[in-house]
This record gives sequence, structure tokens and C-alpha cells, in this order.
Amino acid sequence: MSLLRRALAVLAMTTFALTTSAQDLPTFEIAMKDGRFSPERLEVPTGKRLKLVLKNEGRTPAEFENLSMRVEKVLAPGVTSFVVLHNLRPGEYRFVDEFHPQGGSVTLIAK
Repeated sequence: MSLLRRALAVLAMTTFALTTSAQDLPTFEIAMKDGRFSPERLEVPTGKRLKLVLKNEGRTPAEFENLSMRVEKVLAPGVTSFVVLHNLRPGEYRFVDEFHPQGGSVTLIAK
């Protein structure tokens, strides 16, 4: 097998493995709108990676943030993005919209 074919085979296997891994993540949606979160409380599993899909449904930018976890994501109005959290321990994790400090928060309850 030529070096190029081997490289392509490795690339194809790696791409398949990454795609399969990403599809297996438990996924949860959080909507942000002008400083408010929906839902405000969300139960998530402990000990595994999980994906939070973030949607800014507001008319202004939003920042999904938890400083102690070093998670920060800025979203323009109308944008959908995501963050992946790794192996949460049991407990509660509060996230805020730093651009709307008087607004609400979302609390992840890891069980």
C-alpha cells in the first residue's frame, strides 16, 4: 500500500472515530434571551462528557460563563453554538450571562 493510501486510510478511520464519539455525547439545549435562561435548572449526568447547545434568541450579544470552570462562550444575536463539559462531579454549577449581570442564571445539577 502506498504511503498516500495509508495516510488516507488513517484519516478516514480517525474522522469516523471522532464523528462517532461526538454523536454519543449526551446533549442538552439552553436558550438565552436578553439575560434570561431557559431552562433555569437542568439535570445532567456525572462522570461523563456532555454537550450544551447554546442558543442566543435575544437581540443583543450574550456570554455564557462560569469562571471557576473556565467556561466562556460569547454568542451574537441569533447564533447557536456549543460547549463540551468534561466529567462533572455531583453538585450544582451556576452559569450566568456576563453581558446581562442583572439577568438570571442557569444551574446545572449533576447527579
